[in-house]
Amino acid sequence: MTNHVVSVTGSVPTCEPPVWAVLQRQLFSALDEAWRSFEDRYCHLDGGVRFDGTLKGRDGVDDFYEPFFNWPMLYMLGGADDLLDACKKHWNGITRQMTDAGFLVDEYERGYDWFHQGESLLMFYGICAADPSDDAFRRRALRFADLYLPTSPVSNVDGSRRIIRAPHTGGGGPRRGVDDEWATSFGAGLTNMKPYGLPLEDLPGIETWDDLADPGNARRMGEAMNRRLGDGDVAVNLASTSLIVNAWLYTGEDRYRDWLVEYVQAWRDRAALCGIIPDNVGPSGQVGELHDGRWYGGPYGWTWPHGLHSVGAVAVIAAMNAALVTGDKTWFDLARAPLDRVLAEAMRGPIRDGDSSMTTTWRQRLGIDADEDLQLVPYRHGRHGWFDHQPLQIAFPAWIWWCTGDPQDRRRLSRVERECGYDWTTVHAFRDKEEAGHEAPWLAYLAGRNRDYPARALGMALGQIARRMALIREDAAAVRTDDIHWWQRLNPVVTEILVQLTTGAPAALYNGGLQQARARYWDADRGRPGLPADVAALVEGLDQVRVGVQLVNLSNTSERRVVVQAGAFAEDRIDHVVVDQLDGGYPGPNRAYRADNLTTSTRRIDVGDNRLLVILPPGTRLGLTMEVSRRQFTPSHPTFDRYQEKQNDAR
Repeated sequence: MTNHVVSVTGSVPTCEPPVWAVLQRQLFSALDEAWRSFEDRYCHLDGGVRFDGTLKGRDGVDDFYEPFFNWPMLYMLGGADDLLDACKKHWNGITRQMTDAGFLVDEYERGYDWFHQGESLLMFYGICAADPSDDAFRRRALRFADLYLPTSPVSNVDGSRRIIRAPHTGGGGPRRGVDDEWATSFGAGLTNMKPYGLPLEDLPGIETWDDLADPGNARRMGEAMNRRLGDGDVAVNLASTSLIVNAWLYTGEDRYRDWLVEYVQAWRDRAALCGIIPDNVGPSGQVGELHDGRWYGGPYGWTWPHGLHSVGAVAVIAAMNAALVTGDKTWFDLARAPLDRVLAEAMRGPIRDGDSSMTTTWRQRLGIDADEDLQLVPYRHGRHGWFDHQPLQIAFPAWIWWCTGDPQDRRRLSRVERECGYDWTTVHAFRDKEEAGHEAPWLAYLAGRNRDYPARALGMALGQIARRMALIREDAAAVRTDDIHWWQRLNPVVTEILVQLTTGAPAALYNGGLQQARARYWDADRGRPGLPADVAALVEGLDQVRVGVQLVNLSNTSERRVVVQAGAFAEDRIDHVVVDQLDGGYPGPNRAYRADNLTTSTRRIDVGDNRLLVILPPGTRLGLTMEVSRRQFTPSHPTFDRYQEKQNDAR
């Protein structure tokens, strides 16, 4: 690493501002208005949401944090200065609200599954990344992670068997069994669960959902679920590795890294035995112990309720986290195997009711393309084989390729595009709670086949804000008494497209993934994360050794200074940068009506650091191609103070 901060000054005039740059800054402005309106309408002054209903059972905590899950990301990208304080206010307000309701122990989930804990922690991870200098959140991050080490003060972990002791864990320790409502009776009246079928397939006399209409069968199902789905380790517990990594990014302590590696390796060993990651491990550490030796059948596993949607996601999350702390890309074999397995079992056809448990989701994502001849992969596996065919979630193979750059992972993506049955250049106008799903047109853009994607995607994002704001205006009630999912469906903050275009990465996986990036930005004058006012950024291309970025200063009166960082956690090194520069011909003589004769060239600058200072005079842009070496520095939660210290040392 160099002992001084390398800087480069833009000189090429913006001239006619790029449409994408204007739309990007418009999007920041619209988002700043939108989150304030949501806050005024649905939140108490202390940050909690206006809810007068009653919570029961174990479910619910995630739904109160989720409406704000991507607000810290908006701040990190360049949102309003006061948004960070708003995020902390809402996290603290919701935490008090959930503590009063009895759902938290010492500010942490009392005990629930990691499919939902992963969702509820996204906001917390975002705040930690946005402001690592906040000591209160730092202490929380370490305390929460300690719950999931072998030394857990509440015994969530059995280190000798390399397992988390139950599907439901948290601040209160292992919480065995299933939700109280289900434990005594799981009947046909639970119509919201019918699309997912039977939780257990091997109970005599219960062959179909309608068999659960019999009270005796419903009781037997509930009792069996409580016994067999409420004990031992499950694959979705791998999402806890993000909690461990978050603490490690603060301290770099070996105890966090070592347990993460040991725990993920345990699942890797089991996957090697089964040929695919299993979804259940019994209390003694044996796969299938509670399911007659079968590798499938655990909660949030291959059979019930979501299959690949949950297991595939945590396999990618665990691989990303293990690779982040070790620098070893072989961890991704854990995530590749499930994808290759379901792709080998694919069939073709349109999305039809009854064939898929997520028909509505896919119809809204694909629009009329849902009726085309599509590649449909099985998401679930049970006693009768593979079933529940749906389009493949592009985020899974996209993240694997993004992290590894391995040709085999690029080939998998190309095969999926070739065989998927829909056009990857189409920008579908939707926004679901995951704030994801537009990976395909973005990947086509990076491949050079969808050049107008930035402008179209930003326009789409503006349209989604407009729709959410219209729904808020039409909402007759500011206080909810029933639907705890209401607020997340109205959250007007859209960040997926901004993340793609500015950081060069897909949106974080929703069930507990950490947001990684190829580029991150800091406002050098305000000393905070994010793009400065008037500055727009676009990652135009990337591979394992290069990241191409365009920076545009739309202000014609003010200079802007932006620090470009390689990697979300300052883990990559910028070896060299190739930048464009003005040679002459602008602005030209004042008697001329045009300035057509400007000439530009490029120059190569040695950097040897993870950060680069870019100075943008009024009305200028800078195209830079960073030649990078990945994972050259120990990842950490970076702060602007470290950059300032280096500047001071250079002086």
